Amino acid sequence: MAGAIALGGVFLIGTLWYRLVEGWSWEDAAYMTVITLATVGYGETHPLGSRGRIFTIALIVLGVVNIGYIVNRFTEAVIQGYFQEGIRLRQQRRLMESLSEHYIICGFSRTGRQIAKEFRAEGVPFVVIDSELESVQRAQAENYIVYQGDATLDETLLRVGVERAICIVAALPSDAENLYTVLSAKTLNSEIRAIARASTEEALQKLQRGGADAVISPYITGGKRMAAAALRPQVLDFVDGILTGSDRQLYMEEFLLDPAFCPFVGQTLQKAKLRSQTGALVLAIRRTDGNLIGGPTGDTVLMPRDTLICMGTAEQLRSLNQILGPINSQQLRRPKNS
Repeated sequence: MAGAIALGGVFLIGTLWYRLVEGWSWEDAAYMTVITLATVGYGETHPLGSRGRIFTIALIVLGVVNIGYIVNRFTEAVIQGYFQEGIRLRQQRRLMESLSEHYIICGFSRTGRQIAKEFRAEGVPFVVIDSELESVQRAQAENYIVYQGDATLDETLLRVGVERAICIVAALPSDAENLYTVLSAKTLNSEIRAIARASTEEALQKLQRGGADAVISPYITGGKRMAAAALRPQVLDFVDGILTGSDRQLYMEEFLLDPAFCPFVGQTLQKAKLRSQTGALVLAIRRTDGNLIGGPTGDTVLMPRDTLICMGTAEQLRSLNQILGPINSQQLRRPKNS
């Protein structure tokens, strides 16, 4: 901008000189100034005296300096932009390739932003996908790993490592887009856990039929939570306190019993002594057939592929994880320090 203004000023000075000092016409004055600044070597429009030639030399020097400055800045901007974009793309590619056992959030609207906030509080690795530049920039401002693209496309999901991911959350504004995303993710990675947002009950059912492991309707869930807040406020506060936030004292976690590693499969809870060894409380057990045992007693037998739903401090849950064996691929995460 400054170079263009300076060049315009030099052009104006040259034109005024040839018009007012040399007495040429405006057309001849402007033409002489242009060919002088461009250094094309067409010669003098009208014969010049010593004074006019000295001015023309000065005009050439000023023109060369200004044009050189403009060309330099333009070239610098183009080259820097090209290389910076190339560096950014290479860094993004390496970052995406390094992701493993991570979570994918599709959509960075209000729902997606809240999900990302909770994931950050939990300390789990995740990547955000959104097609809108404004949303991508907002995610970048929060220092999230983000990829701009259409989450319904296989190419986009492959770019963010869907085949290595643990879970995908489809929080796009359209039910159809969420359905396409779930179908694509399940096709590319049959083991991935798919969570989807639904606006209507009909969409909820279609998403379940499409392979979503869990479907959440903000309206249904919001209504239930508002009713719970009215009827059982202390219970709701307690549950919220152990499920969300980064400053918790108690956590809830789930552990999948892998018979290849867990030494307690086939034993009763009383014999396993999980509570006395770790301090963590087993709240419920989900059998492989879907049956839920709430408040299991000491006589409850631990079966292969049972999912234990436990509560405790971060340290207690870490201890429980250590004695149960390595985390299964379906296990969500290790509890982090509070």
